Amino acid sequence: MILQKIETKNIVIIGTGGTIAGVGRVGNTSSYEAGQIEVNDLVDAVEGLSSLANLSTKNITNVDSCDITQEDYIKIANYINQSSEDNNIDGFVVTHGTDTLEETAYFLNLTVKTNKPVVITGAMRPATATSADGPLNLYQAIVLARSEKAIGKGVLVSFCDCIYSARDVHKVSCFKVNAFNQKDFGCLGYVRDDEVYFYNESSKLHTVKSEFDLKDVKKLPYVSVAYFFAGADVGILDYLSKTSNGVVIAGAGCGGSSKVWNKKIEELLKDGFPVVRSTRISSGLVTSEKSLNKYGICADTLPPQKARILLSLCLSKTTDLNKISDMFRKY
Repeated sequence: MILQKIETKNIVIIGTGGTIAGVGRVGNTSSYEAGQIEVNDLVDAVEGLSSLANLSTKNITNVDSCDITQEDYIKIANYINQSSEDNNIDGFVVTHGTDTLEETAYFLNLTVKTNKPVVITGAMRPATATSADGPLNLYQAIVLARSEKAIGKGVLVSFCDCIYSARDVHKVSCFKVNAFNQKDFGCLGYVRDDEVYFYNESSKLHTVKSEFDLKDVKKLPYVSVAYFFAGADVGILDYLSKTSNGVVIAGAGCGGSSKVWNKKIEELLKDGFPVVRSTRISSGLVTSEKSLNKYGICADTLPPQKARILLSLCLSKTTDLNKISDMFRKY
């Protein structure tokens, strides 16, 4: 579907579903069904979008973001990679459910091979709610995607007036419209009306500088997350080591776990099974001066759900634990 051409910038809007495409009882902000509206209908419903750029739309899927799969990740990344080769396309906007938005954003940040702006947005309220936030978020995402300032910044998230990096964005509320931030790092900047204001950018490698390539990739190694809590049964690590290609520990504090868990982790690492130590805490840095073989690969500032994405991509290239540890420092 091609909408009315107004400006020289050509932006592709990719729909994947989520709350922004959700439908429920008119006026209500809860008890709705996500992924019910096609992306072209979302665009048609928002006044003023066609004045921002020449817009085209593509529905890749239309689901609740909890149902997004690894195969969907690969489809979205490949579509952007193939489409970005078209010199007539200037940028991309992906509409997405907020529950796993940060995971898809980080995956794309590591696998998209273009400097053209790629912006992800969504909504906390369905399209049928009073004061739905989707229209403004979509408007601002297009403003960001058409901006020269967004070129080469990696995959970005535009939400509730703010710009975030895909690596560091984090969902912090399950119902407020300002549902995202970057924890200790604030935001990269703002979108206000039709203007973009940048003040920061991510220093980690991304997009065209990333070594991860999805060419000919149909499936990636499967990585699990083990959530530690006081008294947690260590048997879960035995199970996951048999059913997964790697495990991320959502540890306490600075990625800590009990003596019995630490012993099991040490055994797994000695056998060459990759274990990454992250934290269930929402802020901070997981590092260690201890040996890799004893405590596992440090996730740096990545939360468990993002650490598992990076580990999966790392395992598609190598099983060497030291090389994987180096990758966690770079990305």
